[in-house]
Amino acid sequence: MAAHEVVIVGGGPAGLSTALFLAHHRPALTDRIVVLEKERYPRDKCCAGGLGQRADRALAAIGVAIDVPSVVVHGVSAAFQAGEIALREGNIGRVVRRVEFDRALALAARARGVRIVEGARVTAASLGPDGARIESSAGDFDGRVVVGADGVGSVVRRAMGLPFGRLRAQAVEVDTEPVAGDRARDLLHFEMRDRSFAGYLWDFPTIVGGRELVCRGAYVLHEGALGAARPAPDAERVLRSRLAALGLDPDRYRRKRFAERGLDPRAAIARPAALLVGEAAGIDPMLGEGIAQAIAYGALAGAYLAEKLEAGDLGFGDWGRRVERSLLGLDLRFRRRAMRAFYGAPRERVERYLLREPSFLRFGMRHFAGSPQPAPDALRAAATGALVAGRIGLDSLVASLPPRDARRRVHVRCNTEPRP
Repeated sequence: MAAHEVVIVGGGPAGLSTALFLAHHRPALTDRIVVLEKERYPRDKCCAGGLGQRADRALAAIGVAIDVPSVVVHGVSAAFQAGEIALREGNIGRVVRRVEFDRALALAARARGVRIVEGARVTAASLGPDGARIESSAGDFDGRVVVGADGVGSVVRRAMGLPFGRLRAQAVEVDTEPVAGDRARDLLHFEMRDRSFAGYLWDFPTIVGGRELVCRGAYVLHEGALGAARPAPDAERVLRSRLAALGLDPDRYRRKRFAERGLDPRAAIARPAALLVGEAAGIDPMLGEGIAQAIAYGALAGAYLAEKLEAGDLGFGDWGRRVERSLLGLDLRFRRRAMRAFYGAPRERVERYLLREPSFLRFGMRHFAGSPQPAPDALRAAATGALVAGRIGLDSLVASLPPRDARRRVHVRCNTEPRP
């Protein structure tokens, strides 16, 4: 018999959340779950740190609260070539540092009785009829089930014989002091005026060692994600140009690079006795949002594994369908469609419409927060989403919209002089 019921490769939010939710649903299995983390906490992870309140709500549902230094955010701002928009919806989430957040999440898992082995760099994984064997720098681990939560370069995914897909992106970030022209510190800012590449730049408020800084970064989609003929620019070059425009010396700051992968609906994410979660499976390709989606994967996988282990059904043939039919899957599916329209030929038309009709962005903020969606706003956002996804034209969209709520709090600045 396998030494463990479940071996989880990867001690980030996806892997730790899978362990926490599985332990919640099947407490008797807790001491037979092991999480393998290649480094030792606290370890830094490259990530902008935007954490939608829906992730904290999900963890709170099983009695887990992660208290780490954070910057609370109330809304977003986005700069397009046609203008800029800023929206607020109350507390929609926070910006965290992964070095602190992941460590606190690991402590929460250990407090529930989950075993975590640090310094266990996985070198190979093999799947067989009796389960899985994971080889690591901390020894070998046998389990009835293996969960790949080991990111873009997933060893588990490779062992499952699955392709790595085309929906990939590169990102690079730095932490800098604030500068004149920065948006309010309760906003997540998306800089989308540069159309020379598919992607965006960001400015997120953050706290490092008690200092109020700004995490600035560039997210650049790989040319294969959109079928583009020309190569995508290097994300570091894009960010350096942005920093120089802000009056910052790019060479003063430590640059952190990372890669991301979007979920490909045509690709399998499970094999008998093995399944993938988080970025090993694929996340949002449009914006690269990761932490909340990783926790959503963990919540879904924890409940799924509890059910399948109870039934002795380890084929996992329906894991992909379970993800696809979930709220997480619906979200990822829409973002894939929106990505192709927003970063494609209709971009100018879509940007101008989003400035005039902010319901879609407001809907996105409420989703980020996990807040209820008023029916009129949801209808308007759905209609706008159909435009962004390229399913209907602008005239049809305008005719289909319900009346706008005049009480909305929205500030829009159109056709202004560009800000750095």
